[in-house]
Amino acid sequence: MVACLEKTEENAEFHQIVDFLSTCLINYALTVSPTIYASYIKQFWNTTTSKTVNSVKQIHAIVDGKVVVISESSVRSDLLFNDEDGIACLTNDEIFENLALMGYEQLSTKLTFQKGSFSPQWKFLIHTILHCISSKSTAWNEFSTNLASAVICLAKGQKFNFSKLIFDGMLRNLDPKRFLMYLRFLQLFLNNQLKDLPEPFNDTYETPTHSKKVFSNMARKSKKISGKVTPLFDSMLVQNQAPEGEGSAIPPEPQPTPSTSQPNVSEPQTESLQTATPPTVSHELQTEAHFEQILPSPSTYQRKQRKTQKHRRAKKVTELP
Repeated sequence: MVACLEKTEENAEFHQIVDFLSTCLINYALTVSPTIYASYIKQFWNTTTSKTVNSVKQIHAIVDGKVVVISESSVRSDLLFNDEDGIACLTNDEIFENLALMGYEQLSTKLTFQKGSFSPQWKFLIHTILHCISSKSTAWNEFSTNLASAVICLAKGQKFNFSKLIFDGMLRNLDPKRFLMYLRFLQLFLNNQLKDLPEPFNDTYETPTHSKKVFSNMARKSKKISGKVTPLFDSMLVQNQAPEGEGSAIPPEPQPTPSTSQPNVSEPQTESLQTATPPTVSHELQTEAHFEQILPSPSTYQRKQRKTQKHRRAKKVTELP
């Protein structure tokens, strides 16, 4: 799943978390979207085996008749993670303590946590990591300690080992009940290892992408929680944001094209650009006007035809002896 990190007026309450995810170290993994070829993904998972080479766990597969080797370090390199020394999992006490700071309202001794028990921005963060990076295939409303550790470390600026999280998820999938997981990542791995991989005809798989509806879904309030909004940590807020129109995430509204006529010398040029700017006409209207100039409308054609017929009748009368 490709994350939706587009800011609009409708999702203004999520702008802070979108800014955070747009600048954090996992942004590439959240948004990379190569063209996926279903046959290659199937070949990979149908031929995968686990091997240990020099004390390093690897996944071997055959794709297009060539050997593909995936390891934790290759995942790290291909997804641009800098997490070699990152945390793999926090202690239970650290998890409970930090989830409470995030506003989690169903704290208990259970090590499975509910996504819906957080306020909207925290819920969006968890939802995005669940769908875009985790190896889960069911129960999307809950997550375990390893995902909780990932969310907490990301929020606090601690280095978390996302490469291990993804690779371990792939290893767990090497059982008789395999399913086609990590489609985006796998295609990226194959592209990097098999440079001359042919592009099968009519074999592309449309990559699922979160739509803008995800924001309205995350904004829904559950009846099981108080509705109290817990703000993001101060360390998560993107500092020194550029003013609007100078690199902000939402581009400013396009300005009218300045007139090509020369400005009045007696007036400042900026005022001339504002007053001399013609109103913007849409491409559709310009095209329609252009065709009207080339091809007369039916009513215009009928009027010309009637005038021509009258002229012919008058000419015949004048020519009679």
